[in-house]
Amino acid sequence: MTNDVIKRNNVHIIGSGEKTIVFAHGFGCDQTVWKNITPSFEKEYRVVLFDYVGSGSSDKLAYSTERYNTLHGYAQDVIEVCDALDLHSILYVGHSVSGMIGALASIQRPDLMKKLIMIGPSPHYINEPDYHGGFDREDIDELLDMMEMNYKEWAKYLAPIAMMNEDRPHLSEDFEHMLYTNDPTIARQFAEATFTSDFRAELSSVPAETLILQTIEDAIAPVEVGEYMQKRIPDSELVIMKAKGHNPHISHPEETTEEIKRFITEDRGA
Repeated sequence: MTNDVIKRNNVHIIGSGEKTIVFAHGFGCDQTVWKNITPSFEKEYRVVLFDYVGSGSSDKLAYSTERYNTLHGYAQDVIEVCDALDLHSILYVGHSVSGMIGALASIQRPDLMKKLIMIGPSPHYINEPDYHGGFDREDIDELLDMMEMNYKEWAKYLAPIAMMNEDRPHLSEDFEHMLYTNDPTIARQFAEATFTSDFRAELSSVPAETLILQTIEDAIAPVEVGEYMQKRIPDSELVIMKAKGHNPHISHPEETTEEIKRFITEDRGA
């Protein structure tokens, strides 16, 4: 099982250290998105990178439409990767949907994570009468329909919205290319599992010390969502970054690294 999981999820381990930090990529991405972040952690930490099944260089044959119909299937990926490496009390960094995936894994296995860092997370992307998620249900339906009808046009549409930072167009172009590399059918199901999920009720059960990193302007996960989560996750901190866009680990790696390092080295119990 151990070797199967390592191969299935394209697990890579770099660096050394007593503590382990696991980086989990967001929807439409793979582990390469952390390339400007991990060098700052390799000397002091054991760094674990992986691809969710269906993403990056994972084993696509291991993909199951039933298992990955909800985010719980991806949380199981996190748990199985950690179990295969005999990890516990890890430092976990999850971008976007991986923030909530990590939260679900931590609820299921409270021993798994010491600290949980969420970058641009959201428990629910759809606006409700008493909740601002950022999208109307019709917006999500149109997004999913566009993915099904013309995947490349969808990627071209989404990339600049997610990335922002218009003064550096290569960032959007690179992100668009990454979206292209996904299997459209798998990406469509992952998108539906992500954008139609509602895990607001689970926030109060997150056991890990949590940092929510929210950029000052994010079209995917607005500031109000970060504020909502901070109020409901028991031991949590919200930081509004100077960065803008949904991918600060790509567009602003220095600021992102600085905030992660600060949080994982401070003793919140003092």
